Amino acid sequence: MSLYRDTGIVLRVHKLGEADRIITLLTRQRGIVRAVGKGVRKTTSRFGGRLEPFMHVDVQLAEGRSLDIITQVETVNAFAKDLGLDYEAYTAGTAMLETAERLVQEDGEPAIAQFQLLVGALRALRERRMTPSLILDSYQLRALSIAGYAPTFDGCARCGEEGPHRNFHAASGGMLCDDCRVAGSAAPSPFTVTLLAGLLSGDWPTVGASDERSRREASGIVSAYLSWHLERGLRSLSHVDR
Repeated sequence: MSLYRDTGIVLRVHKLGEADRIITLLTRQRGIVRAVGKGVRKTTSRFGGRLEPFMHVDVQLAEGRSLDIITQVETVNAFAKDLGLDYEAYTAGTAMLETAERLVQEDGEPAIAQFQLLVGALRALRERRMTPSLILDSYQLRALSIAGYAPTFDGCARCGEEGPHRNFHAASGGMLCDDCRVAGSAAPSPFTVTLLAGLLSGDWPTVGASDERSRREASGIVSAYLSWHLERGLRSLSHVDR
């Protein structure tokens, strides 16, 4: 039985049999990994508490026929402990975990950029560097960008004409000029477009200077853009205070 090590974030768990769980992780070197945690639901388990959602862990796994088996676990960052005490941060973080699982392919390929982005976003939530909903919006835009779906907020997404523009269309990839505008385009305020560009680039001074109305409008646009590319919305978003 071949063994390998990796670092990962626990995204989701569900029961298997009487005492086991299937653990879904986003790992640095193998992307999405689903593995069995044997006996982790028993009170005597050596590492059950380390295999909960949000936990950043160093794991050793044994390759199996259909599912790998977790044989060792060491905690790197116990994000679950801190986020569990902050409802806003917890719900935003849950949406991040679901986003990561939906965007990263289960193909055994490295997902270093997505992994590092998620770790950084969870750390920002834990430290309350910004309002949790803003951290979530920024995370989702940047995760989409890494996945190859970067939205355009400056030039026209269709013809490339330099902005600013006032029409947003998710299916077209971002902002559109008046000549390229299509039916169903939204018309966000200029302040919202500036905020969206700041969220995508990580320009936190610009993000911090935004007003509440722009933040609500930006969140709606981020959700619509994400849903378009995922082909359906995230269940966890209904619990996020945006």
